[in-house]
Amino acid sequence: MAIWKQTGSLDQINASSRNTMVSTLDIRVVELGEDFLRGTMPVDERTRQPFGLLHGGASVALAETLGSLAGNLCLDGSKEVAVGLDINANHIRATTSGTVTGTARPLHIGRTTQVWEIRIEDDRQRLVCISRLTLAVVPKSG
Repeated sequence: MAIWKQTGSLDQINASSRNTMVSTLDIRVVELGEDFLRGTMPVDERTRQPFGLLHGGASVALAETLGSLAGNLCLDGSKEVAVGLDINANHIRATTSGTVTGTARPLHIGRTTQVWEIRIEDDRQRLVCISRLTLAVVPKSG
């Protein structure tokens, strides 16, 4: 059974991030499953740090993007919004090229908070980063 209260095409989901940091980093949602959201990000000049490795901050940006998008798809968007409250990331493996893929899955979807786990893997499905995102569910203003 799907956990989503909002649905839309991948094109619609991706369009919601136009002209933001998400589009600058070329983060793209590629799959919406029954209980997960998956997206990709290139490892290139936009996302590498000066030593040529994927920047930890780029991994965190991917994790928060996927978790926040997923969290908001679980809400009635006309009444409430999920916003980042806390994020933790453990950087497990370095990567220097290709594409990383993040998969966000809920650990808790509550009335006032949500907790999401985001696994980021390289092109060979090796774990690069594991992240946990806590979202606060707040009334939508205006």
